[in-house]
Amino acid sequence: MIGVGLMGHGIASNLVSKGHSLTFLHHLGNQPTSDLESMGAARVATIAAVAEASEVVFLVVTGTPQVEEIVQGPGGLVENMRDGLLVVDCSTALPSSTEALAEAIERAGGGLVDAAMTRTPREAAEGRLNLLVGASADQFRQIEPLLRCFAENVTHAGSVGAGHRLKLLHNFVSLGTVTLMSEAFACAKQAGISPDIFSDTLAKGGGWGAALERLRPYVLEGQTEHFRFSLSNASKDIGYYRVMAAGYGVSMGVADGVLADLTGLVASGQGAAFMPTLASLLCHAPDSKPL
Repeated sequence: MIGVGLMGHGIASNLVSKGHSLTFLHHLGNQPTSDLESMGAARVATIAAVAEASEVVFLVVTGTPQVEEIVQGPGGLVENMRDGLLVVDCSTALPSSTEALAEAIERAGGGLVDAAMTRTPREAAEGRLNLLVGASADQFRQIEPLLRCFAENVTHAGSVGAGHRLKLLHNFVSLGTVTLMSEAFACAKQAGISPDIFSDTLAKGGGWGAALERLRPYVLEGQTEHFRFSLSNASKDIGYYRVMAAGYGVSMGVADGVLADLTGLVASGQGAAFMPTLASLLCHAPDSKPL
């Protein structure tokens, strides 16, 4: 595994606890890994060492630039490819890049599967992620048992790249709805409507859904643990969606508005804040205290 961060750590712990041998790349961005090492996982210093020890390499990193560097950069996977090595990219990435990397890996003797994730670090730790997989039929049959070690739902979306296309569609709806609802909570505060009354009204009407359930712990209690997804990651994902949508010539008016909210906050230094805090940050208040 390359990328033992908030999501990758949960994936790694499930793979090891279910009997698989794991080698992971040491990186400053990793979560603490002493628990994984105590379970038998091996920490190595180079991508070459990961490739040499592995039949399957999981990439759980931020996005396209990081994936491209790992795969094609100096000392990367293409340079150290073993025949039959399967690379599983669980990041959120541009589908066009995914397809190009798949061709490069195949020329080097390996294969690439995109297995984009939905849900949060909590479900990663619980082994209950949703995975959206782009792969050939043979690749999917090969990798599905391994994916089910840390996923509750595994969807074969189509050929390579389809998993990332489906993920961008999903995240546009998911993150876009959270952003829309956060604007409404911010307006409700300024209008003198209490968050408990507003959230209860939404829950009993057309606003009920996953976005509301992820926001309620914050707007009512100041808790962000249910949705530990940063504004910078959300901005990146919506930006990727916009690139994809532009390529298909579809309308992007809503995407433009969502991206404007997110990029504005990231530019102001709030990129590390978690998504639920949008409900406060969009009030344009001097702080981001709970409502």
